[in-house]
Amino acid sequence: MNPLESEKTVELLLGQETKRAPSCVPKYSSTPSMERWRGRLALVTGASAGIGAAVARALVQRGLKVLGCARTVSNIETLAAECKSAGYPGTLLPYKCDLSNEEDILSMFSAVRNQHNGVDICINNAGLARPEPLLSGHTSGWKDMLNVNVLAVSICTREAYQSMKERNVDDGHIININSMSGHHVVPQSVVHFYSATKYAITALTEGLRQELREANTHIRATCISPGVVETGFAFKLHDQDPVKAAETYEHMKCLKPEDVAEAVIFVLSTPPHVQIGDIQMRPTEQVT
Repeated sequence: MNPLESEKTVELLLGQETKRAPSCVPKYSSTPSMERWRGRLALVTGASAGIGAAVARALVQRGLKVLGCARTVSNIETLAAECKSAGYPGTLLPYKCDLSNEEDILSMFSAVRNQHNGVDICINNAGLARPEPLLSGHTSGWKDMLNVNVLAVSICTREAYQSMKERNVDDGHIININSMSGHHVVPQSVVHFYSATKYAITALTEGLRQELREANTHIRATCISPGVVETGFAFKLHDQDPVKAAETYEHMKCLKPEDVAEAVIFVLSTPPHVQIGDIQMRPTEQVT
């Protein structure tokens, strides 16, 4: 074979390879999308204010049906009316539920089953903090935090999973709004027990992920752990010292509830094969 024929053969082979290559590359888009969630039901606990309200609004804006629950629903009713008047494609459904009471939670899930078939997304946002140090705190305050921050999360998670399982929903998502206090203990005695409940959420979320894998399901579990968010949280924690509560938010540019809501949207927007375990987010100026 002369050199010219050899070069021509190589060019032909290369051309054949070039033509075949595209068929070997899978078509895939990594662009985040909420489209598959449109019209489906998301439960958001603690939706009356702060992060919960911001998450509920963000989901309704993207076309979801959102059941927002809290002990008092007047704020959720107001938010639902605002969403409707704004022309958002989704719907916000207020529901009164005391998350410290298991019977209330079970009744809520029963109502969801009867009226809306079931839950596709469960966002465990409700939480509370009491200024109850380890050495001098009241047992009642510790129980309040355990009931809402740990037990209610676990009960809602169990019931949401059962709701998904009985309807053969294999792409559901359970998101726990955690805290940076679930990853390190700050030197403030009034938040030590609260921090312990948030460490529990870190463990529960990873345990949930493992159990979902054992169940051979593609339902996903995620933690979102914000640092200081400008809500009414500090005023409830330091209810006897409003000046100290205000200082929590004044010495730096804090996260907004909408920042956390955007993290929720990001997690839900990822392709079904992507498992995000935890998003840790702080204000840029936050030290601990």
